[in-house]
Amino acid sequence: MEKQQERALLIGLNITTNVKKIDDIDINESMEELKELTKAAGAEVVGSLIQNRPAIDSAYYVGKGKVEELRQYCEATDATMVIFNDELSGAHIRNIEEAVGIKVIDRTTLILDIFAQRALSKEGKLQVELAQLRYRLPRLYGMGGAMSRTGAGIGTRGPGEQKLEIDKRHILNKVADIRRELKEVSKNRETQRVQRMKSNIPIVALVGYTNAGKSTLLNELIKTHKDYEEEKEVFVKNMLFATLDVTLRKATLPNKRDFLVVDTVGFVSKLPHDLVDAFKATLEEVKYADLILHVIDATNSSYELQKQTTESVLKDLKSDDKKTIIVYNKVDKLELDIYPKNQKDKVYISAKKGINMDKLLSMIEEALMEDTYNVSLLIPYERGDIFSKIKDKYNVNDFNYEENGISVDVNLDEEDYNIYKDYILNR
Repeated sequence: MEKQQERALLIGLNITTNVKKIDDIDINESMEELKELTKAAGAEVVGSLIQNRPAIDSAYYVGKGKVEELRQYCEATDATMVIFNDELSGAHIRNIEEAVGIKVIDRTTLILDIFAQRALSKEGKLQVELAQLRYRLPRLYGMGGAMSRTGAGIGTRGPGEQKLEIDKRHILNKVADIRRELKEVSKNRETQRVQRMKSNIPIVALVGYTNAGKSTLLNELIKTHKDYEEEKEVFVKNMLFATLDVTLRKATLPNKRDFLVVDTVGFVSKLPHDLVDAFKATLEEVKYADLILHVIDATNSSYELQKQTTESVLKDLKSDDKKTIIVYNKVDKLELDIYPKNQKDKVYISAKKGINMDKLLSMIEEALMEDTYNVSLLIPYERGDIFSKIKDKYNVNDFNYEENGISVDVNLDEEDYNIYKDYILNR
């Protein structure tokens, strides 16, 4: 039997007494984003309402009169759920549900639900569950009957344990268990990270707003590698949070040296703090990157605000001082085929259409090779072990057999430059 699609009515609150700050997202744009989030969760949007008020209503968030209007609107549209654009208290959810007679969730619950659907790795699932539990903990007693939800649908996924009688201690114990599991997973990831760092392969991290095209870009970059296979590509879909788990793949620079590409979870405005905290361990991969590609959707009218959102998270991770290239993606969709000239740290591309991908790869190479030494080495034949190490590490294919040894031109990192400086020609 086919599952019936949920029908969602979206509600936004615009506080009219607020002085708009430069980093405030416009209410209409925020509601449009909520619409895309709702679609990503698998529901159909049947309507949208924005309430202008000087302040939040203590009982009904948007006011009792608007809630009555909302009830009538729900009946007229056959809505099965109401989604608020902001985070609600347990009491707000209980009062509104009693008034409208159908399920009520907020933006945070919606995002957590999407993450619960999309997380594939053990770590990702644990992080989502931890965020869900931390979100529900302060709402245990305020939500009343809402905590007793059972069955399927948006807002009901997660750790189970939705009955009112589940006490705080049980949830706190569960949180402690998950944290212990995450610590074990983190140890494994740390071991893998140490191995990667020992190999000295440069790491390039993709960061940016959700749906900016990071996964599409990763798929294009890995096509440069000799071992590329279509199966290594990551899932791509034009929707928010299409992919969640951190992905590492190999790619190759124009100079034939390999590098690792790390795709990270995307950001969104009003991203739940619990979720940001839960995923910080995953995002910490960015801290170990040699270069960051900050991918921005050039077609989005709020791209400057989205850029600030991403930069704010990078600052929280203490990674805002890393070498960064700003990658404006999707230029093929701009109304005019005119966009600013590429600069040293900015490039305008279309990962999907391949526009300026060669320029981006050259910029990545230049950034990664900035702290290296371009040298010619002459390695004696009896030191074949040295030649083998350099050949593997730097993916060397061009070399010559000379009378006194093997000559090779290579970009050495500082450590290897000091180790092999006795073999450098014409120093």
